[in-house]
Amino acid sequence: MQSKVEVAMQPIPYLFFNGTCRDAMTYYGKVFGSAPEIMNFKDMPEDVRAGMPGVPDDAIMHAGLAVGDGWIYASDDPSDGPSAMAGSDVSLALSDEAETQRIWDALADGGEIRMPLSPMFWTPLFGTLTDRFGTRWMIMTDGPAPD
Repeated sequence: MQSKVEVAMQPIPYLFFNGTCRDAMTYYGKVFGSAPEIMNFKDMPEDVRAGMPGVPDDAIMHAGLAVGDGWIYASDDPSDGPSAMAGSDVSLALSDEAETQRIWDALADGGEIRMPLSPMFWTPLFGTLTDRFGTRWMIMTDGPAPD
């Protein structure tokens, strides 16, 4: 018999960037109407930084951005490895079609549309894209499917 796991909070996507975290989180802040909280690597305790030689002072150690009732966390990946998203998207369900279109347009600017925003059998609008920072998104409108 499986038991239900009790979780005190909702999952938070954590995005990794190759030196563009500040730009991405600042842009997302404008899109979603909130200011990102940002901590640079230079703000870490010196003994911890000593174990990370070569990481630029202005690289982002951790950033958080409120999006509605949730959060998106992010950082620059100091490992120089690829940080492209694979196998996951950040999914957003918005309250109305006008807001869905606004968010869609902002995230699609400079990005790649994978599935155009359009009515689907389960929702008034749905689409997928990869934004200019490499973040994959699924954008939809809450509400009943169109007739």
